[in-house]
Amino acid sequence: MATPVIMPKQGQTVESCIITKWHKKKGDKVEVGDLLFSYETDKASFDEEAKVSGVLLDIFFEEGEEVPVLTNVCVIGEPGEDVLKFNPKTFLEDQKDHISHLQTAEQDVPMETQTEISKHYSPIEGKIKISPRAKNLAEKLNVDFRFAKPSGPDGRIIERDILKLFESGPVFTSAAKQEAKEIEDVEVLDPTGIGGRITTFDIERAKQESYVSKTSESSGQNVEYEDVPLSNIRKAIAKAMYLSLTTTAQLTLHTSFDASKVLEFRKKVKENREKLGLEDITINDVILFAVSRVLPKHKLLNSHFLDDKMRYFKNVHLGFAVDTERGLMVPTIFNCNQKSLSQISKEAKELIGLCKKGTISPDLLKGATFTVTNLGSFGIESFTPVLNPPQTGILGVNTIVQRPKEEDGHIKFYPAMGLSLTFDHRALDGADAARFLKDLKELLENFDLLLAL
Repeated sequence: MATPVIMPKQGQTVESCIITKWHKKKGDKVEVGDLLFSYETDKASFDEEAKVSGVLLDIFFEEGEEVPVLTNVCVIGEPGEDVLKFNPKTFLEDQKDHISHLQTAEQDVPMETQTEISKHYSPIEGKIKISPRAKNLAEKLNVDFRFAKPSGPDGRIIERDILKLFESGPVFTSAAKQEAKEIEDVEVLDPTGIGGRITTFDIERAKQESYVSKTSESSGQNVEYEDVPLSNIRKAIAKAMYLSLTTTAQLTLHTSFDASKVLEFRKKVKENREKLGLEDITINDVILFAVSRVLPKHKLLNSHFLDDKMRYFKNVHLGFAVDTERGLMVPTIFNCNQKSLSQISKEAKELIGLCKKGTISPDLLKGATFTVTNLGSFGIESFTPVLNPPQTGILGVNTIVQRPKEEDGHIKFYPAMGLSLTFDHRALDGADAARFLKDLKELLENFDLLLAL
């Protein structure tokens, strides 16, 4: 019996995935557990294994195609079985047949009228008239109805116009369709997608080529460059950062604390870790632990700003930035304030491992109420972290530097670690943020007492 293989749904917020590699080809024999294909979301990559044995009868999507979750990707069965009913792309053929019947049933608009309408129709500036059925068909076929030639009454776009556009005009991937609204001349686009579809890469390339061309003409010089398409995760990061900086009122406060006791604790852990069976607790683990204990006393920073209301959380769901080859990821330690230092350290390492492998569940990259990002290992003494909306705060952790201070009439040096807190000034005032930093500083400088709580 033929069995379809669907695109898995990785997390509650993932709507589609991109197939990155097929490990089997049509006609190959497949056993349970065999690797069928690899795919990725904007944050992680996954492998799909066969759950039934048989022959790979058909493949419905190629490498590089974007596939909605829970959509049939391929079908496994015995030679000779009918697989047409499993193919999600048969919808397009059904639509063509449907429109053909409509065309014969409708009264054709005279050619003179069509020409007259086209002269006065502007797909960019004019108000577009389109029937609900035609608009719905355009959505399903992923075509931009702005470029359709209307043949309906009073310059209205009808279904047959959408079908003609689908057959001869620009067809977009679902991801590219929104970005295509920034393009006025689709003739400059060179489709690279499956079936001649225009992808987000094609749109970005057209924008860059237009810019470089104008720059070259104005300078009178040949510009040498290399085009490298952005990865999905880079696109996601770019959009998130732009959204953050354009929709929030960000302000950063800087301070530092005496890290002597934290370093002393870290040294004792390293010396006794194997003997006592302790986790390899890092300085970053200590920061996460301390933040999780201070945040409940500062609910304005353990919250989400939701435009017309504040959402305060009873527990701390702590996100922390992880640098990976694919880009920045921010996994979440849920209910961090209820976990011990050792538990936080262990969970943080597990999440870091999943991020670096690219196999972390998208659900673990959501839901944080506050974020910590650490650039101390790069020698950064101060920086401005960028908020992750709707969170109201993010703490930057800096490197340790030796600073002088007076003690008993003498000047001595101590290890100072910098802290940079960015907060959303719409949600809280500078004094509120300063009080949080003050409490965190005092707690870290008396870390031995914190462990006794």
